[in-house]
Amino acid sequence: MKSNTVVILLVALLQIAYASAVFAQQGMTWHGSGGWGHHSAYGMMYDTKTMTEITGEVVSVDRITMMHQMNEGIVLTVKTSEGNISVHLGPVWHLEKQDMKIMPGDKVVIKGSRIIFYDEPALIASEVHKGNDVLVLRDSEGYPVWSGWRRQ
Repeated sequence: MKSNTVVILLVALLQIAYASAVFAQQGMTWHGSGGWGHHSAYGMMYDTKTMTEITGEVVSVDRITMMHQMNEGIVLTVKTSEGNISVHLGPVWHLEKQDMKIMPGDKVVIKGSRIIFYDEPALIASEVHKGNDVLVLRDSEGYPVWSGWRRQ
């Protein structure tokens, strides 16, 4: 019985070592949600009942930490006919891997959830349209595309 337990532990350790080697070889890293998960304090601000669409020009693209102990995120300032609004896209580590890059001066159409963030109106984006390109950030229920284990 004792030898079976030792064998099982050795097999488990070998599987962990193998998985780590595969991740390292493929340049993959584990990010966790970094506070960007659907059920995090920040993620729960997204509300499908406040969905809207804005059109405008990107004024700035900034990297900021939304809340204490969150990973850095990308925030756009978008000039609309109603004034400037902050648009929260998602974690830097996810957005840096996307083909679509957003730059100041870009004309965009953004769908997302209207929120109040630090007493200012803002938008948590679900989609960004730039020309014929679409960057999808959340599904129709608000789950981030970077969440591997979405509905746990």
